[in-house]
Amino acid sequence: MLGKRSGLDGGDHPYLDHVGRDSFYGFLALHQGELFRDEDFAGLYCSDNGRPSVPPSLLATALLLQVHDGVSDEEAKARADFDLRWKVALGIGLEERPFAKSTLQLFRARLVLHERVRTVFQQSLSFARQTGYSRSRKLKVVLDTSHILGRGAVKDAYNLLGDGIRKLVQALAASAGRNPRNWAREHDLSRYFGSSLKGEAGIDWDDPEAREAFLQGVVADADRLLMVAREAMEKLSADEPLRQRVHEAAGLLVQLLMQDIERQMDGSRLKEGVSPDRMVSVHDPEMRHGRKSARRRFDGHKGAIAVDPGSQLITAADVLPGNAQDHERALELVEQAEANADVEVEETVGDCAYGDSETRQLFADAERKLVAKVAMRRGGAQFPKDDFQIDLESMSCTCPAGQQTQKVVSISSGERYGAPGVPLQAFRFDAAICDVCPLRPKCVRARPGKGRLVMLHPHEAVLQEARAFQHSDSFTPYRKLRQVAEHRLARLMQLGVRQARYVGRTKTLFQLLMAATVANLTLVATKTGLMRDRHRRKAQYSAHIWHLLSIPKSVRALFTARFACQSLAFRLHF
Repeated sequence: MLGKRSGLDGGDHPYLDHVGRDSFYGFLALHQGELFRDEDFAGLYCSDNGRPSVPPSLLATALLLQVHDGVSDEEAKARADFDLRWKVALGIGLEERPFAKSTLQLFRARLVLHERVRTVFQQSLSFARQTGYSRSRKLKVVLDTSHILGRGAVKDAYNLLGDGIRKLVQALAASAGRNPRNWAREHDLSRYFGSSLKGEAGIDWDDPEAREAFLQGVVADADRLLMVAREAMEKLSADEPLRQRVHEAAGLLVQLLMQDIERQMDGSRLKEGVSPDRMVSVHDPEMRHGRKSARRRFDGHKGAIAVDPGSQLITAADVLPGNAQDHERALELVEQAEANADVEVEETVGDCAYGDSETRQLFADAERKLVAKVAMRRGGAQFPKDDFQIDLESMSCTCPAGQQTQKVVSISSGERYGAPGVPLQAFRFDAAICDVCPLRPKCVRARPGKGRLVMLHPHEAVLQEARAFQHSDSFTPYRKLRQVAEHRLARLMQLGVRQARYVGRTKTLFQLLMAATVANLTLVATKTGLMRDRHRRKAQYSAHIWHLLSIPKSVRALFTARFACQSLAFRLHF
């Protein structure tokens, strides 16, 4: 059953002033009833059966404290038992032991399973509006991403296949009611239960023939095990949970074989290069290879956020695959921000990762404004397309040498630009003009006798409009707005988001949303603390005035200059 708070009121806690009303712990204590109510989590509990639970509002506050302090579940339980700051924030007495570690873990699992973590995150935005921290009726949102290192162990192809085989052995052994190691021993698969498949292989890894023979054996074991799995699933009913477990493990092993193994007539070999959507960890199958730049590679996920530049509140957050483009699901993120903040988003700002034509067209179709820089292609041997003046009204193109052409030719399908089936067009300059042009070595890559081609993008008009805007003075303020998202991402990294605490994107999203909640509440807590300090200083100033009026006039004159200076300083400050 749902348990409800019956402890101390945060504002009446005897140690509140000792901890500090302006601290994050004092802020949670003073506003515990406004942030979370037990009734908000009633759907996670049985309504008429069982013992009363630990109040969910207390557990939700404990999760925020855990993220704020960056501690484990064991340490969170210890701090709730013995740390005075946590006791004040939770509104409990010194002698109370509010929850067990398993209780906190179970509550987190319920939030993830029932997708209620967004409720906790949205509450930070609602509270910001209630306190007056966020008052705007329309928002600008700034989008940005940063990488999140995955929790699973990243391994090479050999050990990855070994982990896949072991996972399927465990599923088959469970379906047969056997111990996995004993089952593996009976099927001559014991080597996959060692510390490292490659480390215990005992072969010369510098010998190509030895490596190939070892790989052939691993692939043969995987194929044989898949046959056993197929026979086992035929004997299990379709609704049997163990059959589903075997099916998932077999599918995982098949995916590992397809992504890393190239089958040929004379045997199997490792594929050259990296598969586009390669799985890098069996322990976390949703991890992917990703890049933030040409030199920076990571293994894990991408965290995407939307930030209100006015209040610096994070209004939406999402977790993308590590190999996803930054602009993926950008429109969905804006829609989430609108729903979470309960206000209209009038403008979206992003860096050049959001400046591709497909994303612009997507926002235009949704009747939303997107401001993002168009990526410039520089550093090549030839003049880039940006150095040519394209007039779509007259359908003409002028080169850097001042030559103009209106000749438009069809090239091929627009699949490479995200518009399959759309024929690509290009301006072609006359070969006779290009051959005698002194700028030809910097412009034309083709052999003599062919003129320069300037491709026309399927969304050329949208891109031209964006380029013209970014070169105008009106674009200057948007350069500074993008920095707000970078600062909020840095704050999330301080709260531990750089390294995923859990396996899978769903739980990593929970971690990201909880960190965003703490980041938002910290901003609100800072403002409420400043406002409280401002009122206190005003009260002190008023007390000085009344005290000054109560003393004799002769004595009062001695302090006139001093209080005049203080009054001037006060007015300048406020």
